Amino acid sequence: MTSFDSSPTLNAWRALAALAVVFVMLATTGWTAVRSHPGKTALQASLSAWEHGHMNGRELPDPDASPTRLARFFASLTAQQRTRLAHRYPLAVGNMNGAPVSLRYRANRIALDQQRKVEKKRMHDNRLTPLGQQEAGRLMHRFEALTAEGRHILAFDPEGSGRIAEVFGDLDTAQRVSVIVPGVDTDLLTFQKTSKNYSAPVGMAQNLYAAENTAKSATDTRTAVIAWADYTSPGGLGIDSATAGRAEAGAVRLNALVRALPGTSQVALFCHSYGSVVCGVAAHELPARVTDIAVAGSPGMRTSKASHLHTLARVWAMRDADDWIQDVPYMEVGGLGHGEDPVSNAFGARVLAAKDAEGHTGYFAPGTDSLANFADIGVGAYRSVTCAHEGDTCREGLSGTSAAGRA
Repeated sequence: MTSFDSSPTLNAWRALAALAVVFVMLATTGWTAVRSHPGKTALQASLSAWEHGHMNGRELPDPDASPTRLARFFASLTAQQRTRLAHRYPLAVGNMNGAPVSLRYRANRIALDQQRKVEKKRMHDNRLTPLGQQEAGRLMHRFEALTAEGRHILAFDPEGSGRIAEVFGDLDTAQRVSVIVPGVDTDLLTFQKTSKNYSAPVGMAQNLYAAENTAKSATDTRTAVIAWADYTSPGGLGIDSATAGRAEAGAVRLNALVRALPGTSQVALFCHSYGSVVCGVAAHELPARVTDIAVAGSPGMRTSKASHLHTLARVWAMRDADDWIQDVPYMEVGGLGHGEDPVSNAFGARVLAAKDAEGHTGYFAPGTDSLANFADIGVGAYRSVTCAHEGDTCREGLSGTSAAGRA
């Protein structure tokens, strides 16, 4: 019997549907405007100053040097010298892959406090509109919150809508590191939310870290979680979210992060919504330490099959029944759309249960099977995950619950 799902007629209708969605996006949101920034950004200025700087008569290394080279440089310095560099070039050091994690935290705290003071002045700048002053106030309070005691900011760039990454746990001693890659409308102001905190990167990471601490009792695994909003995500459901441009730029940054993590910890990526596009684009260049890529509420990973990602990492996927993302056209036409549905049989990922999650943003909510599954992957307890379908097919070929080595 011929399947209507694979017929040329249906594929043609799918193509038309995809184009219709794009035209609606353009009509309602318009093409994304490229903002021009005259002069150097604050981060660029800090990097430029670093490039012309010295330490006891020695030139400073290229900030784009390999993490290994930069790590050797910082290791050659005294604690006082490292602190001096953090104070002189806070944004450069705070975003420098290869710099000691604790030094990056210190440098970003300095940079955040400097930006807090900038926004505090802008709050009372009469040249700004009331709306501009209000936004300055929001940023000032956000920067103030990010400098609170106990927060560990791994990356920070105030330019535009901003980029940021925060760590929960100890990166230096972790055996397994989980990286959360969020989707559209993620920036400095949406990085953390009070209501439904699980829908923003900080809440996602906090809940995952707590769930991993519960799950790891069976594995005795030291873990850390990174809320990684250190790429420029698309703003809303516009043309940027329907194409891979932002994902390609984000993939470069994601790979740089993973390669610069200290130690030999294994890494799992948890990619939500458009974040799964970033992970899909990054997959083929990810280092071997990345053992798992788990996507939730995905519009696609820019390919038709998991095997085409060309990664040794296990690929997991989940989607709850109430997630509106299931209504997007899962295809790619002329660069629009992101390919096959990752939870489909055709894609070939290990499909996990997410029946307790609600809507598109509920996968990291406490008490859900989706969060429990993520936590089991995060600690390496693969045989504890719950599959979406009967028969335990998502656990096929997996053995043990060890935190060391691929199962």
